[in-house]
Amino acid sequence: MSPTQPPSLDPPTRRRPTFSESYLTRRMAAVLLLGFSSGLPLALTGDTLALWLTDHGMKLAEIGAFAAVGTPYMLKFLWAPFLDRFAPPVLGRLLGARRGWIVAAQLVLAVATIALASCDPAASIGLLASAAIAVAFASATQDIVIDAWRTETLREDEAAPGASVHVTGYRIGMLASGAGALLLRGPAGFSWSATYLACGALLTVGLVGAFLAPSPERTSPPATIADAVVLPFREFWARRGAWFVLAFILLFKLPDVIAGAMTMPFLRQTGIPLEQIASVRQGLGVFVTIAGTLAGGFVAARVGLRRALWIYGILQAVSNLAFWGLAVAGPSLGALTGAVIVENFCAGLVTAGFLGFLQRQCSPALAATQFALLTSLMALPRTFVGAPAGWLADRLGWPAFFAVSALFGIPGLLLLPWLDERRLGHSPDAPAPAPEGAAL
Repeated sequence: MSPTQPPSLDPPTRRRPTFSESYLTRRMAAVLLLGFSSGLPLALTGDTLALWLTDHGMKLAEIGAFAAVGTPYMLKFLWAPFLDRFAPPVLGRLLGARRGWIVAAQLVLAVATIALASCDPAASIGLLASAAIAVAFASATQDIVIDAWRTETLREDEAAPGASVHVTGYRIGMLASGAGALLLRGPAGFSWSATYLACGALLTVGLVGAFLAPSPERTSPPATIADAVVLPFREFWARRGAWFVLAFILLFKLPDVIAGAMTMPFLRQTGIPLEQIASVRQGLGVFVTIAGTLAGGFVAARVGLRRALWIYGILQAVSNLAFWGLAVAGPSLGALTGAVIVENFCAGLVTAGFLGFLQRQCSPALAATQFALLTSLMALPRTFVGAPAGWLADRLGWPAFFAVSALFGIPGLLLLPWLDERRLGHSPDAPAPAPEGAAL
């Protein structure tokens, strides 16, 4: 393919990979371990931290204020250009820019987690908040570089399988620092400090993943920090139909976002007991989502990303009707289980395909910044649709609400032909390849 011919949404026609070729490789093993390392810190500054503060008798308003320690996850695009431009001084020479930053972030994350475990909420709440922010900052930095490493390392036909394996590892990491931490604190009788230290020890999984990960053939980084800030935007807007990509990112997951904003209120108002919500939606649902994510990556590798997005987009919308069926049938364990299995499996399919699509939109040399920006854009609908979704549910009632929410999948599907026809890909102005370890 000539440098002026950007790649299509699907790779060139060739033999489709088998399951073992898609998943049982060194690259995918590294993706799984790094995904685990990305998911592990999230609860340590979220739900698990909130329970720790609750145990110490902190006021609810103060606990709520601690949600702000997660701000680095939303602002990670601000320092992503620095990670595109520079390599860490020593680790960069030993491991290459991407893997060097991954290990550096993991080391800082380990130190910050130990510091957090050493804090006493009763003695210094400010010190604990500072340590939690440091954990979130190091975790967000790790996420930036792991996403960039996947973009540079995985082939086009590995994008969706790689996304599914990453999400699988991510969710297992969340379980370890969420449900796993509660088991250590409760039945096992660990103190909160010991619980956090045990979770911190699991960060060694990410270090193994970083050293197992093959080094990508590094493309030339931006020449200056100014270029690192400007080039990701200029390169993206130079592509044909960039507006269609942005619109697709905002619209494709609307059925899931709208229904998801009201799912928990619906379950409670319907009379589903809390223990059933916990065991079925929060327990079984996680494993069903993982199964759907793995299936989604494999199907995309077999049929191509564009066809997979058509399939997943339709299934995503139709899956909302599972909750319509629950609303009509009324509260029962069987109906709840069926609705959760259908909805979560389809959500896993969509996650694999959509993250694979986002990865394909990033130029390797600028991947840290572009992926951070695109994922921030992807999160915008979740911030703004809550109030409209609540208004819609109030006006329509639960059965009609879930039926109508399925219709919000139509705009995203209508954009798919445009994405394929315009053969969206990287701009010919993207920096030329250079060997890994080149001077930065």
